[in-house]
Amino acid sequence: MKPVMLVQATPVILRKITLKTAYFQREIAMKPSSATAQANPNIAFIKYWGNRNNALRLPDNGSISMNLDGLFTRTTVSFQPSLPFDELIINGREIVGRGLERVSYILDLVREKAGIKMNAEVMSENNFPAGAGIASSAAAFAALALASSKAAGLELSEQELSVLARRGSGSASRSIPAGFVEWQMGQNEADSYAFSIAPADHWDLVDCVAIVSSSHKKTGSTEGHAIAGTSPLQKARVADAPRRLDACRDAILKKDFEAFANIIEHDSDMMHSVMMTSIPPLMYWQSTTVEIFHQVRQWRAGGLPVGYTVDAGPNVHVLCLGETAKEVEKRLRELPGVGNVLVAGVGGEAKLV
Repeated sequence: MKPVMLVQATPVILRKITLKTAYFQREIAMKPSSATAQANPNIAFIKYWGNRNNALRLPDNGSISMNLDGLFTRTTVSFQPSLPFDELIINGREIVGRGLERVSYILDLVREKAGIKMNAEVMSENNFPAGAGIASSAAAFAALALASSKAAGLELSEQELSVLARRGSGSASRSIPAGFVEWQMGQNEADSYAFSIAPADHWDLVDCVAIVSSSHKKTGSTEGHAIAGTSPLQKARVADAPRRLDACRDAILKKDFEAFANIIEHDSDMMHSVMMTSIPPLMYWQSTTVEIFHQVRQWRAGGLPVGYTVDAGPNVHVLCLGETAKEVEKRLRELPGVGNVLVAGVGGEAKLV
């Protein structure tokens, strides 16, 4: 058997090895990579309306919400070296302009964190009306944050994902954690994020969403947040927010439905009062919206545990206990002007598919 000859690596050999290694690393980095994530919209019980920093979407006050099970946005992000620019397809339709810009903004944050340059193809679909006050942007940007960060090779914590999602849509920060969620306003960019205050199985609440209109609203939430401060009522609403947050959190943790219904209706009415008194004024309600308010309060006075809340749109979220959901859905469907009723229990966290 011949002895093994050990050859000392010369600087030239080492340089060739280094160049080869760098070449293969670059090739690996340039390979297309993709990931798919799914997130639920959420319904805010204590509302987010108005920012103290519009660019970072740092809210004027904290908020509390519930994820909506069964309603979802599913998004696939694929980073591809051959793409000349980012592409966005929602429900089979290519989106350009402001919609694409908002998505590219999040992708830029992810690319910077991951140290990559590739453009991405983003394909998204949702199974509920978009832009009609059912937090479509919350589900969309939560799914985008998770899918894009994973496709870029990042392993972000729940807190980091919530912060990233917030940059696309404030309410998206609340669609990252599971169940009943609180978004703390925080002091700065890093500590304004959402976290679970109770798991999805804590309380059997059901949201019966009365669809008054499926049309895309003329003034989006982003534009609405920017003018919230023009209302003389906004300062009072924000100053009272800590009290409402404590009352809502306490009602959820104690499963006190009467207290819960009273505080969510009060908070919703306060937010819409700000909208209506902003410059220019925003009026999302329709006649059917208001009729549902009257009916819900009558039903509750008659012993049926129900309460309403409305996001930035005409559709009414009627909250009830799981055991009465069928009866509530039936009554809503019988009301003139209600085109459909979506029924959702408490949903889980944003997840990879």
